[in-house]
Amino acid sequence: MLNITDVRVRLVKKEDSKLKAIASITIDSSFVVHEIRVIEGADGCFVAMPSRKMPDGEFTDIAHPINTPTREFVDKTVLEAYEKAVKEAKDAPEAPAAE
Repeated sequence: MLNITDVRVRLVKKEDSKLKAIASITIDSSFVVHEIRVIEGADGCFVAMPSRKMPDGEFTDIAHPINTPTREFVDKTVLEAYEKAVKEAKDAPEAPAAE
């Protein structure tokens, strides 16, 4: 099984955006995958792997799990880190306004 040794999440602060966060995962403390997106869908948040737009307008994943158990593990790990980041952001005291 895949060994994810680190997950970093940057929350997106735009209220009207379906994009909720950008994440990076580190595998075995030696390989990192950036630009994993957490997107709000009709049935809750889901993970979208990094992709690029092809000349024909289609998007194709740059990196992605190749089997269902690994995909489910990556999704679960990233979504748990996202939920933790959301909770920490809500629990954090607001910074005083600059004068």
